[in-house]
Amino acid sequence: MKLDGRVALVTGAARGIGRALAIGLAREGADVAISYFSRGAEAASLVREVQAMGRRSLALQADVSVASQVDRLVDGTVEGLGRLDILVNNAITSEAHKPWTEITEADWDRVQDVNLKGCFLCFRAAYPHLLASGHGRVINISSVTFWVGHKKLAHYVASKGGVIGFTRALAREIGTEGITVNAVTPGAIQTEAELEQFADQVAVAEDMARLQSIPRRGVAADIAGAVVFLATDDASFITGQTINVDGGWALH
Repeated sequence: MKLDGRVALVTGAARGIGRALAIGLAREGADVAISYFSRGAEAASLVREVQAMGRRSLALQADVSVASQVDRLVDGTVEGLGRLDILVNNAITSEAHKPWTEITEADWDRVQDVNLKGCFLCFRAAYPHLLASGHGRVINISSVTFWVGHKKLAHYVASKGGVIGFTRALAREIGTEGITVNAVTPGAIQTEAELEQFADQVAVAEDMARLQSIPRRGVAADIAGAVVFLATDDASFITGQTINVDGGWALH
């Protein structure tokens, strides 16, 4: 229970990786605010699951690309759970996979607004509370696609590279303030979204077995392990870093 008494806010937590992060943080003792955009029923179910573990939890709806909604999200977390110690910026949109020549300006702007500006807005709103915590933690979820490149995802890959740049710059700037800032880059993780996008999971598994050093499929709980570690005092001397959780797909 290394996070007992602390409060975490996880964006994009209704399902997939975000859901696993919320559960992992709760298992380590944290109370968890669950931010969602459109999946209210799934967020409510997750709240009940976290509460059944003996932790406090609440669900809050927000579009993380809109400053006023982010401010309400953070205010609601602090009002409902009393404080904020851990911010996990997980909310994303990837829009459709398409060649770069078919990416519209609206496509580009939406992906940057959610994936990159959302990290900035959430940190800006959370900053006073993380500072007051004395052991504030920010964990930004990027993507292995930044390291390896990925066709038909130019807008998404660019946004995830920006997340790593934001992580490094912020860590350098606020290192004296008792807040660590790190990033995690998931690899090919089997989630609900992946199952919806790629019907042939046998082919996906075969492809990833060839690309990864560890040939099994990655699951959302694999990402939770790294995020929980970065949220604890065990990682108090780690900042500005990016941890690949990808089965050895990208080696750095």
